[in-house]
Amino acid sequence: KGQTGAGMTLGKGAVSSFSWKQKINTKSSTESEIVGVDDAMPSVLWSLYFIQAQGYDMTHALIQQDNKSAILMEVNGKMSSSKRTKHIRIKYFFVTDRVAKGDIVIEHKPTGEMWIDMNTKPKQGTPFRTDRSLMMNDERP
Repeated sequence: KGQTGAGMTLGKGAVSSFSWKQKINTKSSTESEIVGVDDAMPSVLWSLYFIQAQGYDMTHALIQQDNKSAILMEVNGKMSSSKRTKHIRIKYFFVTDRVAKGDIVIEHKPTGEMWIDMNTKPKQGTPFRTDRSLMMNDERP
């Protein structure tokens, strides 16, 4: 079973962050990333709709991921499936519908820059201090 970490920011610092164990076993890191995004979608969409209801002109939520295969499958749906990923259930492609509607945008962010990884991976030294400062909106690393 995979571990999912998600965080939300409104520019700088974490407004909220989550970490939870996935409820299903996955065969690959790509599938694990897709399941993780699917698990986080209710919070992402609720936050988007709440901010829009407050009168702010926020057109979409931005999801950053470090797995390019997962990004391709989330944007293109089953069209990006291969032999190794065709077993993934269609229910996890809700995110593809939201990308098509323009509610969310998914972009690649290198693993080394994913500050939310401190929720799911042990870090120490400089990487820990850097990620902590990004999460806490603190200028010092």
